[in-house]
Amino acid sequence: MGWSTFSRMKERNQSHKWPDFRFNLEEVAGSIGDYGTLIPIVLGVSLVSNVNLGHILLFFSLWYIITGLYYRMPVPVEPMKAIGAIAIAGGLSGEEIAASGIILGVLFLVLGFCKGMKFLQAKVPNSVTRGIQLGLALILLKTAFQYVTGDYVLAAICISVIVLFSLAGRFAKRIPDVSAIVILLIGIGTGIFTYGIPDIKTISLPGLIIPAFQDFLRGGWLLAIPQAPLTVTNAILATSLLMQDLVHRDVDPDKLSRTIGLMNLTSVPFGGFPMCHGAGGLAAQYRFGARTGGSNIISGLVLLPIAVFFASPEFIKIIPIGVFGALLVFVAFELGKHSLKTESYLVTVVMALLALTTSITIAFMVGIALAYTLDRLKKHRETQSTPN
Repeated sequence: MGWSTFSRMKERNQSHKWPDFRFNLEEVAGSIGDYGTLIPIVLGVSLVSNVNLGHILLFFSLWYIITGLYYRMPVPVEPMKAIGAIAIAGGLSGEEIAASGIILGVLFLVLGFCKGMKFLQAKVPNSVTRGIQLGLALILLKTAFQYVTGDYVLAAICISVIVLFSLAGRFAKRIPDVSAIVILLIGIGTGIFTYGIPDIKTISLPGLIIPAFQDFLRGGWLLAIPQAPLTVTNAILATSLLMQDLVHRDVDPDKLSRTIGLMNLTSVPFGGFPMCHGAGGLAAQYRFGARTGGSNIISGLVLLPIAVFFASPEFIKIIPIGVFGALLVFVAFELGKHSLKTESYLVTVVMALLALTTSITIAFMVGIALAYTLDRLKKHRETQSTPN
């Protein structure tokens, strides 16, 4: 038996290590592992823009369940981070946000059906994809630091809980890492003790949002263009790559592109927030125990009653920011750990620093140029050293 045959058999066995669906405490913990990025972004957008938080969470709930049933793996459903950050900073309108989501939905649906992601996967070097991962890890650490310093006592308690569960898991394999559940309960309990129980408000029915031509111009220029490179690299290529690293399963990047397109075209026109997949979310779900599509289904079922009854900004705000900071710290480390599996540390590190200090878009363009330049120099040296 050759080595390549043995490797294929090993990979095949690993790919069947986990069932399609599993419903236990580990999957429950993993299902809420990505809320540390979801909740702050959508809450921030709902506070500064004329969008309904209940409608946003409702569509996240539905698409978590759909992706869990469709992929049968812990494929994350995340808010588009660049759009979220820009919308929060600039106070953009709900119509402009919807316009950007519609533009990106059409773009990624077309790319997915035209096999555009396979083409980009072949053209984008591994080191560039890893650079986006490491850059996002640094950005998450920076955000986590802001949350932690704003509520350092509770953050320290939550981080200690995560560390204790991690150490316990090393010495006793049967102990599930349910630290995400524990610290979320700590956060909710602390919030209710401090502020009391907020009023329960039932969600209204979503209505159709029809952006004007000006909304498409501003939404496309200010939101869709900065978001597109991040979605290609982190939400699709990096997610596909990290899925192989973590659960040893292959996910067609064009398939991820198509679901991103469908998520946005069916949600954003009715009040949803632009959604994508994401390596950070996958790292978070995996870090806290998600291994199957069951975690996605649980995520959706958890969000559904929150969307229907508890989606007022007042209710979400009772959860202290130290809880989100603690979650983000370990998500960042999980993502950063896998980003080091790169073909060029120079490209990956340069990109990560640029992503942290400038933007993902600039980091992507510089990374592509640097990776191809280094590859040409390497081929040139090989040609020069080859005897005639």
